[in-house]
Amino acid sequence: MAGFVLKLSRQAAGLTQEKFAELLGVDPTTVQGWESGRRPLAAIGAGELLKLGARLSRAGAPASTGRHLGEAIEADLVLATGITAGDSWVDPDHHPLAAAVHRRTLTNLITWPFTGSTPPQLGEFIPKVPRRGPVTTRPLLHVDERTRFLDHLVHVTERAGYASEPLLRRQAVYLLGFDRRAHVVDWLRDEWHRVGRRTIPGDDVTGLLEARSASVALAATGEGEHIHDFVSRMSDRDEVANLNYWAYWIGELGDVRTDDSFMRDVDTRSWSGSVLLAHLSNRLDPTTPHLPLNLHTLHALVASRPELLDGRPRLRASLTESLDRLASGDSLTRTGRDQVAGLRYALRIFGR
Repeated sequence: MAGFVLKLSRQAAGLTQEKFAELLGVDPTTVQGWESGRRPLAAIGAGELLKLGARLSRAGAPASTGRHLGEAIEADLVLATGITAGDSWVDPDHHPLAAAVHRRTLTNLITWPFTGSTPPQLGEFIPKVPRRGPVTTRPLLHVDERTRFLDHLVHVTERAGYASEPLLRRQAVYLLGFDRRAHVVDWLRDEWHRVGRRTIPGDDVTGLLEARSASVALAATGEGEHIHDFVSRMSDRDEVANLNYWAYWIGELGDVRTDDSFMRDVDTRSWSGSVLLAHLSNRLDPTTPHLPLNLHTLHALVASRPELLDGRPRLRASLTESLDRLASGDSLTRTGRDQVAGLRYALRIFGR
């Protein structure tokens, strides 16, 4: 990941590999090695990485280049750990999936080789140098590397204790949602029946999130009934945990967390909700398998903080258009139509 992000940032600065090497005072083969992954960027050390990001930004790359490179190295560490271990166990004290709660930007980088979708946060890297020949649009993993990484996730979910290593297991479950192998889909279905069909105790946020991950993953395979079931079973405390999770996921809740316990915090004033409102408003596509969860979360956010709609005429107009499109289609359940009606009513109040 880091090598590919370095390539994007170099191109955004308008530098060829040769010019970049000259700027750094290194041989062009060193730059080629970094970008291809043959020379891991993590090996140059944190200080040198900071300098590298700063040099690129001064040359014309986005100011956020250093942050993107650092996050890509984190993604490389997750992938390398799984690929190296395969179906072997890694002590949780040394496993990156057990170190901190992941955000959307990091997860997008980890799953990039599997989805083929460029992480949205990298959209600011606009190339300014002509491309030569066929262009690779994403980092690539060999088939055996992909298999070893995914097999490692399966091993983690089977070995990690639900109570003893909740974060490690939960984040492995989430990443398994990007594994389309039939036996893994079967495993996710069993996982849903284990955690999604039972009443989750009020303090068991990990159980809630594992049920969420399984239902979201199964929805992507075409089994949409599970995500509807998950949404319908959420209690008031689950609603709060879901909102806190989303706020952290998109970066609105700033501090890095090392476990999931913060999601049960009933005082949500540590985040404003404005970024989450915009994020969810842009995710009401009738064709997305995750629409029930996105719509439900948006409805819960506006119900708890209706003042977020005040003073945002452009967002209200865009949201009104999205809701009108949903209301005119046939993708909504009765609950979904009630939620759309509630949101439209709130928009009318603040549109007066």
